[in-house]
Amino acid sequence: MSPKRAAAAADTTRGTAHPPSPGLDAAWGHPLLGRLLRGQSHQQRLDRRHPWLLDTTVVLIVALVSLPDLISSAPNGPFGETDSRGELPSGVPFVFAAALIVPLWWRRRVPAVTFFVIALVSLVQWSLGIWQQAGISMLIALYTLALHGSLRVLGWAAALIVVELTLAVCVIVPVERPLLSLFFLLGTSTAAVAIGLTLRIRRMYLAALEDRARRLEIEHDQRVQLTAAAERSRVAREMHDIVGHNLSVMVGLADGAATLAANRNEQSAEALRILGDTGRQAMGELRRVLGVLREERQDDVRPLSPQPGIRELDPLLARVRAAGPAVTYRSVGELDSLGSGVQLTVYRIVQEALTNTLKHAGTGTAAEVTVTADAGKVRIRVADTGVPQGAHRPAEPRPRTGDAGHGMIGIHQRAAMYGGAVTIGPREAGHGWIVDVVLNVPSAPAPSVSAEPLP
Repeated sequence: MSPKRAAAAADTTRGTAHPPSPGLDAAWGHPLLGRLLRGQSHQQRLDRRHPWLLDTTVVLIVALVSLPDLISSAPNGPFGETDSRGELPSGVPFVFAAALIVPLWWRRRVPAVTFFVIALVSLVQWSLGIWQQAGISMLIALYTLALHGSLRVLGWAAALIVVELTLAVCVIVPVERPLLSLFFLLGTSTAAVAIGLTLRIRRMYLAALEDRARRLEIEHDQRVQLTAAAERSRVAREMHDIVGHNLSVMVGLADGAATLAANRNEQSAEALRILGDTGRQAMGELRRVLGVLREERQDDVRPLSPQPGIRELDPLLARVRAAGPAVTYRSVGELDSLGSGVQLTVYRIVQEALTNTLKHAGTGTAAEVTVTADAGKVRIRVADTGVPQGAHRPAEPRPRTGDAGHGMIGIHQRAAMYGGAVTIGPREAGHGWIVDVVLNVPSAPAPSVSAEPLP
């Protein structure tokens, strides 16, 4: 960033040093727009530091221009000789000159009032047969009204000046060349309005550029926040899928070992029971922590690499069997030919279903896992037999439902990504729970038996 641009940006907020927005880089680099921005910034900086300097300079310049008319006693106007109506005191021209020049001091604060005061003074002095170079005050006031004032008032001011100049040249103060005089006066008035409107439009354009740059910066910040939120959601989902499942397996193993140790009257039973309770407490803390990171969204997430697939179901089921439940697995169709995203979805659904089986049905239950690929659809079915009769029910703070917890929500979200249907609830046969998910996979191959029950 150049020092000029940094200094210009520092003046946009009451002198505090802030670099220009990145959205204005292209405008600053443009030869014309960059010059306009630097000129406007320099003018704004000068006005903020010395607000009276520019107004005083304009007043002094107009006073110097009108000085020859005040010194000379010749009755010549700007368009030739004029017939003065009677002899006027020598101080009258000075009074009119002051009345035309002094209001320019307030031209930027009250542009409409300044213009109408100068127009009224001009009309009065013309009616007395006086022409002065101080009349350019009307042009300056008209320019300022076009630049800073109301556009509706500007329209009335333009109509007023046309009528006033026509009366002055043709009726009130006859001049040698009325048509040429009227053309010149109306032309300079039109030029004053045009210059004021042009600069006004330029300022509006530059303000629009700055506003657009601010909006682009805000949109950029919003995109960063949305990306961070999506990343937090993805991390929370993956942590719940992986860490939650492993904690469930550890708790199941600890509970099974504690039961076995208690039956054998071993001293480690209490330690294993404490280990199981600590694991359940850790799972509760994990849910609370992930609740801060997790944002329930239907957006697809970018997979990590590597990601588990169909081949990783065997190690998953082996870990679950080691925790106690008897799990059988059957697959139908060429599952290995499915896409990586579909395989990851199948793996996560099976993992979530078995994790809930461990949490709610305990280690003495039996589960059956079936994955079928057929006619453009993939069906995942995980059914368990529930808590065995006479067995101790796992300690869970909430009852087993089809829509509770991050796991069940995760199953619905993953199925929704493939337009799938989810059925979660008690089994019709009696005891137990079933998770039945159907995914729409248009590119699925023709079915064929490719796996057999595992021991």
